[in-house]
Amino acid sequence: MRTHTHFIKQHPTVAIGGLLVLALVLIAIFAPWLGTNDPTALSPIHRTRAPSDTFWFGTDLLGRDVYSRVIYGTRVSLTVGFSVALLSTAIGLTIGLLAGFVRWIDAVAMRIMDGFMSIPSILLAIALISLTRASLQNVILAITIAEIPRVVRLVRSLVLTLREQPYVEAAVAAGASRTRIIVRHIFPNTIAALTVQATYICGVAILAEASLSFIGAGVPPSIPSWGNIMAEGRALWQIKPHLITFPAIFLSITILAINMLGDGLRDAVDPRMAKRI
Repeated sequence: MRTHTHFIKQHPTVAIGGLLVLALVLIAIFAPWLGTNDPTALSPIHRTRAPSDTFWFGTDLLGRDVYSRVIYGTRVSLTVGFSVALLSTAIGLTIGLLAGFVRWIDAVAMRIMDGFMSIPSILLAIALISLTRASLQNVILAITIAEIPRVVRLVRSLVLTLREQPYVEAAVAAGASRTRIIVRHIFPNTIAALTVQATYICGVAILAEASLSFIGAGVPPSIPSWGNIMAEGRALWQIKPHLITFPAIFLSITILAINMLGDGLRDAVDPRMAKRI
């Protein structure tokens, strides 16, 4: 307990970001109980109502409860963020480890990664989604493909540095196999940097999903998402600001929380950087 208290005092950003992310996860899990109404139920008689005791965040153009839609939208955003971070980190780690140790894989893989990185990630995601139908799975897949090159380049650079370390050279001299060197000596030393990178990818993925949904290239309109909630309310935002304000606040808080968690983890992983700051 004393160790945990000391860590929180030394890295308050991690604690604040972590608590905010935990709160958002709990909102996503208990959305059916936190939502006051069915997020997909149409009620034209109640359209564009201002926030009130009945509709806490007001209603949209079709009379749907904005509060319930925003709460359920937390599920979509966190699902996309966590899924993209996990998939891109796992795939990028595998490719990066192989590229850092096998010369011909490095030559082929990095040219492919350079090609992907030459295209802005949001445009690449739009292009990939345009080839398929709009769905949550396709959004996750498109954003994951766009984020993999960043992880590959990070892991490859770490491997190229770590393979020159004395303990790795000692393992090579002792006759250790390449697989054993990667698993026992290289991979454990990439976890810290990958953890920090995964938090940033999570935030980028959530923002990318909201952007795609806002322009109509993300999840279907039938699925509540912060992006499509704001897209549907943009026509009346000047006279009905609640249509955009509340989902925008939730999106901003989520990105802020994840960035704070990532910044705190970066400082915890590299104490020298924290001292310089």
